[in-house]
Amino acid sequence: MKKEKSFKAISPESIEANPFKAIGSDWMLVAAGTPSDFNMMTASWGGWGVLWHRPVCFCVVRPNRYTYDFMERSDYFTFSYFDKKYKKALNLCGTRSGRDVDKVESTGLTPEGYGGTCVYFKEASLVVVLKKIYFQDIEPENFLDSKIADNYPKKDYHRMYIGEVVKCLLKK
Repeated sequence: MKKEKSFKAISPESIEANPFKAIGSDWMLVAAGTPSDFNMMTASWGGWGVLWHRPVCFCVVRPNRYTYDFMERSDYFTFSYFDKKYKKALNLCGTRSGRDVDKVESTGLTPEGYGGTCVYFKEASLVVVLKKIYFQDIEPENFLDSKIADNYPKKDYHRMYIGEVVKCLLKK
């Protein structure tokens, strides 16, 4: 496995970023697939925590997203977090489909393979490599707050993926 010289491995407990800011306002790229066949999408919903005595992260992906197919086929996925100067690239990855545009070419981001199992991006300031351990479809009958349904005018409910943290990489 190739080691990226511009990153250092850290424990999940060493992450200093505020997850509410890192995910909710700064956004992240969720990537799934192999180094030779992958897609990424911007996400502003997700989380970090501990579940089943393991450090985990979760995200949600709508079935109509191109990344969904890659998440379904992959055992691993990544979260890549970026400095503000990459906000335009993240915006493109969140508003354009990988079916229609080459996101790598359009953004100038540099994909890096992680052990042949997944992809992250060289420009990221923080990368979390995750092994998929659970999924659950969002079921509208389980909404306890009816306002949540306002997020689904097309009834295109997400699938939630939970991944166990395999590696955290911090930009040196």
